[in-house]
Amino acid sequence: MHQADLPHLRHALFDKPDNNKLHGLPIMQHPPKILLLYGSLRTQSFSRLLAEEAARLLQAMGCETRFFNPSGLPLADDAPDTHPKVVELRELCAWSEGMVWSSPERHGAMTGLMKTQIDWIPLTLGAVRPTQGKTLAVMQVSGGSQSFNSVNQMRVLGRWMRMITIPNQSSVAMAYKEFDGKGRMKPSAYYDRVVDVMEELVKFTLLTRSASDYLVDRYSERKEATAFQPSVL
Repeated sequence: MHQADLPHLRHALFDKPDNNKLHGLPIMQHPPKILLLYGSLRTQSFSRLLAEEAARLLQAMGCETRFFNPSGLPLADDAPDTHPKVVELRELCAWSEGMVWSSPERHGAMTGLMKTQIDWIPLTLGAVRPTQGKTLAVMQVSGGSQSFNSVNQMRVLGRWMRMITIPNQSSVAMAYKEFDGKGRMKPSAYYDRVVDVMEELVKFTLLTRSASDYLVDRYSERKEATAFQPSVL
């Protein structure tokens, strides 16, 4: 195709996707780094217990896992971004290569606590992109029959945060029946699905993390970056 066929394109900034750039990069060998967020502060929080079960599986699959405890996190814009809990959350996001979001469904939606955590995570922090190009798995717990409201909403947010949200997901109905007195998930089809989701998350993380910077390198952003630079004669 000749340049004249695309008169509105900045050809110097155009980058034809290259298979070698996707697969020819050095493969990262360290354990995948996964951050887990949960959306309830109840003493018996089933979204936290589900996330803890997921973390055990991730560790068995060779991952390093970390949790963010949202207790004390202020509402978005109700405190400066220097608040210690905000700083902690953002540092964990920057550390991670993938995330698990686990929320209850309350009034047909994810909890406000879950949304608050996501609202405190910006698309960019200077030159750092806390979420872009990173993988995401979404899970929810319900007190009644199975629902997908929370996971569907978190998928929308994951896309907005420019994350690679894996196809599989977990929705645990009547969660109070699915955990024993020690907080461990009982054997069931729900448990098997959690195993599936974590396995898929690890595979997608291994597949994409080495090429993450290339995956999120965009024409429009390259164009924006050069907008105020002097022309090269």
